[in-house]
Amino acid sequence: MEFTLLAQIVTLSVVLIYVAALVCAVEAILNGRTSQGAIAWTISLLSFPMLSLPLYLIFGRNRFAGYLEKRDEIEREAQRLILRTNSSIEEHVIPVGSDTPFYTSLFNLARMPATAGNKIELLVDGDATFASIEKGLEQATQYILFQFYIIRDDDLSRKLCRILADKAKSGVSVYLLYDEIGSRQFHRSKLRKQLLLAGVEAEPFNTTQGRRNRFQLNFRNHRKIVVVDGKQAWVGGHNVGDEYLGLDKKVGHWRDTHAKVEGPAVLGTEQAFATDWLWATNKQLEVDWSVSRTAPGESTVLVFPSDPASEYEEAGLMFHQTIVAAQRRIWIASPYFVPDRGIVAALQLAALRGVDVRVMIPDEPDGPVVAMANWSFTNELIACGVKVYRYQGGFMHQKVLLMDDQLAGVGTANFDNRSFRLNFEITLLVHDLFFARKVESMLERDFDRSRLVVKEEIANKPAWFTLGMAVARLFSPVL
Repeated sequence: MEFTLLAQIVTLSVVLIYVAALVCAVEAILNGRTSQGAIAWTISLLSFPMLSLPLYLIFGRNRFAGYLEKRDEIEREAQRLILRTNSSIEEHVIPVGSDTPFYTSLFNLARMPATAGNKIELLVDGDATFASIEKGLEQATQYILFQFYIIRDDDLSRKLCRILADKAKSGVSVYLLYDEIGSRQFHRSKLRKQLLLAGVEAEPFNTTQGRRNRFQLNFRNHRKIVVVDGKQAWVGGHNVGDEYLGLDKKVGHWRDTHAKVEGPAVLGTEQAFATDWLWATNKQLEVDWSVSRTAPGESTVLVFPSDPASEYEEAGLMFHQTIVAAQRRIWIASPYFVPDRGIVAALQLAALRGVDVRVMIPDEPDGPVVAMANWSFTNELIACGVKVYRYQGGFMHQKVLLMDDQLAGVGTANFDNRSFRLNFEITLLVHDLFFARKVESMLERDFDRSRLVVKEEIANKPAWFTLGMAVARLFSPVL
């Protein structure tokens, strides 16, 4: 009797697994962002449901449910408050239309306009970045927004968190947000408990929140945002940890780039943070959206947030737009360069039409599979005249682009499937000749510390290396 009951339970369980696998296969076909991914998941789910079903529930879905509703709510509220004040940013907004096709397409993706009148500062490496952030935090009198993918419990983190705690005790509203996976050690740390006791609101961005996201561990909030009093904002590649100051002996020099912006564009960084905060806490951010947005500079800045909840692959389309719009030059620096087919084709066409296309990646990428995938795409690109440089002055982690003589981008998004489809990212696109020249000088110094890959180097690799590149390329959609 007991055996019969056990057999019935096992049979029912197997049937339910097969039914669930079939449902997931249909979902993969209907919602897959790429045909290759949809085909791979469908075959796996129908052939090996016992193994594939849990993997699909964790890694398979590429649409983050529920987030867009929060984003709409924040944007409506921000717009309502801005219109109520006499010190509106409307006079600084770049109008979209037929005479500004570049900004029109990006506005439709970013859902916020570019603004003029900003002051932008390029921050090269950790010492300059964290000195600037520390100074800004000390100046806070109303509120601080502090968001990073990784926050350690080390000397740098404790130094910055001490400032946050002191500010909270003095009456400044301090909101700290971190990725639940990237900062999992910080979440359990004594440092976080001390911040909470000091009055800092420190919360994880919980990507598994919500019924439809219950098993999702594949999404990451990769944004790095600091805002002080709605007047100053910092965005870039650094996380909070000693290694970002080059203090990790195993890693050595950490090459990274951040940017500080003052002016009306700060509002865009606040909106991105506020949406994440609403998702994480179910609470509206208590900041003054109508604070005066002065115009302290001459730079046009578009704050470009991207996320896996949207209908479009915003980060990938943004990069694609800058590549196809380039007439003279497109330089890209990214530690993770595993692009999709569209990006590869755009880079190839740009090089074939005479654009100076350069890609800079670390000479020692983060992980062997990523390294082999990088070599695979390098082999394909240099055949068309794209110059690929491998940075040798330490680990290069910056996410920077330079288009022609006037447009530069600094942010958190890499040139890979994760940033295009799975991560929450943010990029500052700066239209300013003077700032572009600073980025140009910075990248030229980086190129001097890099070696240019030539065809013969790849041709002389052993046979197993060629096979390794091909295998790694198969995994590129999930890297």
